[in-house]
Amino acid sequence: MVADRDITSGKPELEQRRGVLVLAVLSQLRTAQYGYSLRQALAARDMAIEEGTLYPLLRRLEGQGLLASEWRIEDGPPRRYYRLSPEGEGLYARLTASWRGLVATMDKLLDEGDR
Repeated sequence: MVADRDITSGKPELEQRRGVLVLAVLSQLRTAQYGYSLRQALAARDMAIEEGTLYPLLRRLEGQGLLASEWRIEDGPPRRYYRLSPEGEGLYARLTASWRGLVATMDKLLDEGDR
């Protein structure tokens, strides 16, 4: 069965991780960062992300008006710095509240299952 193969292939974990990447990225862009520094910040918190995933995500979020960016030259080549826009700050607050509610619900469900 295809569903059985998906479960054993690690696909559910990948889908779960994809679902939290937007929130993870938004959480780190409350202060301006460029792509590489953002990757380092996420990796330092055990949320490694590939360049091929991060940069398209940043462009998509900026296109949706959730991020603002600007080019800066500081001790090296020009870098595009991203930060939350006012709309991004609002989404970050809503997603954070939603995440915390989901975690509380899942904790209850998982605790019940452990009994």
